[in-house]
Amino acid sequence: MNLTLKVWRQKNPRAAGGFETYEAKGVTPEMSFLEMLDVVNEELIAGGRDPIAFDSDCREGICGMCSLVINGIPHGGQPGTTTCELHLRHFHDGQTITVEPWRAKAFPVVRDLITNRSAFDRIIQAGGFVSVNTGGTPDGNAIPVPKTTADRAMDAAACIGCGACVAVCKNASAMLFVAAKVSHLNLLPQGKAEKDRRALNMVKQMDHEGFGNCTVTGSCEAVCPKEISLSFIAKMNRDYGVATLKGQ
Repeated sequence: MNLTLKVWRQKNPRAAGGFETYEAKGVTPEMSFLEMLDVVNEELIAGGRDPIAFDSDCREGICGMCSLVINGIPHGGQPGTTTCELHLRHFHDGQTITVEPWRAKAFPVVRDLITNRSAFDRIIQAGGFVSVNTGGTPDGNAIPVPKTTADRAMDAAACIGCGACVAVCKNASAMLFVAAKVSHLNLLPQGKAEKDRRALNMVKQMDHEGFGNCTVTGSCEAVCPKEISLSFIAKMNRDYGVATLKGQ
C-alpha cells in the first residue's frame, strides 16, 4: 500500500515550522505507524535529506514517548492504542495522513514531531512519590489493602504520562494526568501520610507550568491510550478541596 504523509517539520523551537509532503511507498498493513515512519526516514537519509524527528522508545505501548497527533487525534484515535501500537491496517491504500506534534503551550516543540514534556516531570517531582521514612523495609503483606482499592489504584497507575490528554483538550489541561498520579498514591495506605500535601503541591505545580483549566468535556478520557477514567479528576478535586480546608 502507498500513503501520502503531510508531516509537520520544524528545525528548532524558534523556527516557524510548516507541513511537508512525503510518500510512504510499498508499506504493508502489518507495519506499525512508527515502522512506516522509519521506512520514510530511510528513504530521506538515502537521498541526503534530513529525517523526520519523532520520539520513540519501548514501542510496546508502555513508555508514552510516541506522542503524535494523527489526522487531528492524539495517537490516531484507536481505543486503548498508542501510536507505536497503531498499525497501517487502520488506513487505506492511497490515503493522505496528517502527522503533527502535541499542541500545547506547556509542551513546546523541540524539533519536528518532538515536544518537550518535562513539565510532567516537574509535576511528579512536586509530590508524585512516597517519602515517609518507615525505618526497616516492611513486609509486602503487612498492610492489608482491599482488592477494590488495589484495583482502582492500579487503574490510575496505568497512566504512562504520554500527554495525549493535554494535546486533545481545548484548554491544554493536564488534569487527567495529574489526577491519575495523585490518585494512585492517595488511594493506598502507604501514600495517605502525604495525601493532603501531595494534592496541593502537584496541582500548584500543574498551574505553574501553564496548563489550562479542565471543563470536563471528556475528550481526555476518549483519547487516553490506557483509558484512564474521568472519575479520577473528581477524586483529585475532592482530595484537593479537603486539603485546602485543612490549611495544609
